[in-house]
Amino acid sequence: MSTTPHAPQAPHTPQDGAEPPVLDLAAVGIGPFNLSLTALADEVEDLAYAAYDRRPAYDWHPGLMFDWAKLQVGFLADLVSLVRPTSRWSFLNYLAEHDRMYPFYIAERFHVPRREYADYCAWAAARLPGCHFGTDVTAVHWDAERALWRLTLTPADGAAGPTAAHPTTRLARNIAMGIGTEPHLPTALAVPAARTPDRVFHSGEHLHRVEGLRAQGVRDVTVVGSGQSGAEVFLDLLRRQRDAGWSLTWLTRSWGFAPLDYSKLVLEYTTPAYMRYFNGLDPAVRDRLIASQWQLYKGIDTETIDLIHAELYDHLLDGDRPPVTLLPGTALLGARTADDGTIRLTTSHADTGAERELATGAVVAATGYAARRPACLDPVEKLIAWDGQGRYDIDAGHRVRTVPEVTGGLFVQNAELHTHGAAAPDLGIGAYRGATVLNAVTGRQVFRTPERTAFQTFGG
Repeated sequence: MSTTPHAPQAPHTPQDGAEPPVLDLAAVGIGPFNLSLTALADEVEDLAYAAYDRRPAYDWHPGLMFDWAKLQVGFLADLVSLVRPTSRWSFLNYLAEHDRMYPFYIAERFHVPRREYADYCAWAAARLPGCHFGTDVTAVHWDAERALWRLTLTPADGAAGPTAAHPTTRLARNIAMGIGTEPHLPTALAVPAARTPDRVFHSGEHLHRVEGLRAQGVRDVTVVGSGQSGAEVFLDLLRRQRDAGWSLTWLTRSWGFAPLDYSKLVLEYTTPAYMRYFNGLDPAVRDRLIASQWQLYKGIDTETIDLIHAELYDHLLDGDRPPVTLLPGTALLGARTADDGTIRLTTSHADTGAERELATGAVVAATGYAARRPACLDPVEKLIAWDGQGRYDIDAGHRVRTVPEVTGGLFVQNAELHTHGAAAPDLGIGAYRGATVLNAVTGRQVFRTPERTAFQTFGG
């Protein structure tokens, strides 16, 4: 198996000056969710569809692609299976094409290695005719006269196609924004990160940066944040400790290094049934629930916790390794770069209120990802309905509300945590959401979506 990025595809360009046909749906960004949409769209006859991404090829979280890491959801949460299990783009068909069906059957793996899932997605992305990499959507306008969205397409650096000085345009009746989230770095770390970017960075860059820390002779590393990424980074640093010789500190403002809640009835809170219920709640109630339900999407899987504890026990037996410190209930208040080159972190304990200063050689910020407002939507910003916190106002069908004169659909993928709950970033909702969007775009039920997804009745 290889996770090497595949060659880019050229963007759509007019032939002999002719305007290309109007798209029924244009997808902006090709992450797992718009890739799922693309795989499902491939089965819809007479649908004019195209997905664009500025990257040269599909690549999913390369900075966290540990060989030992597993997907936190089952393999059925692939691009299509929860809606169209017979699709040729299913994970099982990927296994069959790679002659791994029997080994997979014998392995009895419900949670597959993350690198295998990434390779599966790259396999689909390289073969789906609707995917167009190396193409940046730099602007979106609403053409009121034709009642269509107009996308400005510019080849990304190094991509084949027309020059950046001569971008092309493409008209579409509907758009699906799937550019995802971006790494979030706390304000407290902004200045140290600017001064020492090779020693203060987001966990998403970990595998690209960790050898550099060792080469610089860093003796102390601190991980901030206790989600799955923070746990995996800490475990990786702990396993490298014998050779690197660094001491480690792991801190989190949460009450503890808590597990992802993977109990069966709680998992129903990531189903379409709860998603529909959640969307109908008052916005203030939704925000309160999201804050209280963080273990649905921010916790650590128990297998990773067990691996960390086993490594810590080995550390105890060794007796001669550098110290390891775990600090729950500890918030990061500030950070500065000292004259001696160390990063000085100011922390506060949640229970005692005690503040202290911690000196460290490097900081890996496992502080999550935040929704971003894509720059390409700037030209239509005033046509979009935003809530009081500057977030999309999104209906139950994942369509962003707009001013009445905009008749074209503007759909979003994984930008609706605040309106649809913990299911929004969950891979298990991808196929369902994609099918919902395609049913809306075509005006008919192209895909039968499951009606019964939970035993619980939400809302009484």
